[in-house]
Amino acid sequence: MSTLARARCQAKAHPLAMDAVLATAVLVCMVAGSFVEPRHRDSVSWALRTPDPLSLLLMTFGAAALVFRRRAPMTVLAVTGTLSVIESVTGDPRTPVAMSAVIALYTVASTTDRPTTWRIGLLTMTVLTGAAMAAGPLPWYAQENLGIFAWTGIGATAGDAVRSRRAFVQAIRERAEKAERTREEEARRRVAEERLRIARDLHDVVAHHIALVNVQAGVAAHVMDKRPDQAKEALGHVREASRSALNELRATVGLLRQSGDPEAPTEPAPGLDRLDELTGTFRNAGLHIEVARADQDTTLPAAVDLAAYRIIQEALTNVQKHAGPQAKAEVSVVRVGPNIEITVLDDGSGEQEDEQANRDGGGHGLLGMRERVTALRGTLTTGPRYGGGFRVHAILPSKNRTPTGEDPA
Repeated sequence: MSTLARARCQAKAHPLAMDAVLATAVLVCMVAGSFVEPRHRDSVSWALRTPDPLSLLLMTFGAAALVFRRRAPMTVLAVTGTLSVIESVTGDPRTPVAMSAVIALYTVASTTDRPTTWRIGLLTMTVLTGAAMAAGPLPWYAQENLGIFAWTGIGATAGDAVRSRRAFVQAIRERAEKAERTREEEARRRVAEERLRIARDLHDVVAHHIALVNVQAGVAAHVMDKRPDQAKEALGHVREASRSALNELRATVGLLRQSGDPEAPTEPAPGLDRLDELTGTFRNAGLHIEVARADQDTTLPAAVDLAAYRIIQEALTNVQKHAGPQAKAEVSVVRVGPNIEITVLDDGSGEQEDEQANRDGGGHGLLGMRERVTALRGTLTTGPRYGGGFRVHAILPSKNRTPTGEDPA
């Protein structure tokens, strides 16, 4: 740390002591100036003089008042200004008591706003200069009177300049701190969004495949003794579903690896091109599904394609879990203008209220659907059908329309 920086730190830590040092220096300057008298006859020269005891007393009081200039700047200015007026009226020969008033005016200007500085500065300049011109022992046009006017103006201007610089530096510091906070908040927001996205993917993968495993395991246990061939087939479906679950879990959890990890997954995210494979796994589990597509081979952005796949996957998983063993499902994917409309219907035999409660309160499936659709600025409608069953209807834009213009995938 440099000497100047160390001195600034000490000044901030002990302001009263620094003001006492400043007051002592001002007193020394005023006393030294009171013993010197300029001559202006033939040439500029200096002569010694003896100041009045009253002038020395006024200088001492004025310097002592500067010790408290930070605590009460207006009061100190009033005291030093009054002492300067008294000195201007009674002092003969003149002594520089006005120096303490100039320092006090500088302090006021550096700690208040500009309008206050203008008002207080003009008042101080007018009072001190007017008193010296009107009631002082020297002629009104004397150089000393004009010097009072000039020095008070310099004090006010310097104080205002210092205040402006402090405000500018403070504004820059606050702007930098705000930018740093914004960066940290943005980083936290991105981390939270990524965690939420991974949680949705994990839920979709686990809920789908575990539901299939549960159904096939139940079938195998039911027919194990009487129809071992069918039980063997069901166990084969369990094995296939568990393998698919492991693969998708590995791909999803692999997103958490570091970018330099050579084992990071390279398999693309699923989309509507794997819809037949998805519905096939449910058909193997015993669910009757009809699929209708009229999307004219539309190429969708990765985020929209993944969201469409996950919505159908979650909706069919809910049908498998809540609609009953004899339920049938219908899946339609239709291109309507700039949007892709996805509809999943079932004719579950359960009561509408019970089925709605199970699907809404049984997990995070519908919430995950809604979050995916909202992230793409689409719309999602879910609810029971008249006469029984459930309906999931999603409208997704065929092009990304996120607020930032980025691909959410």
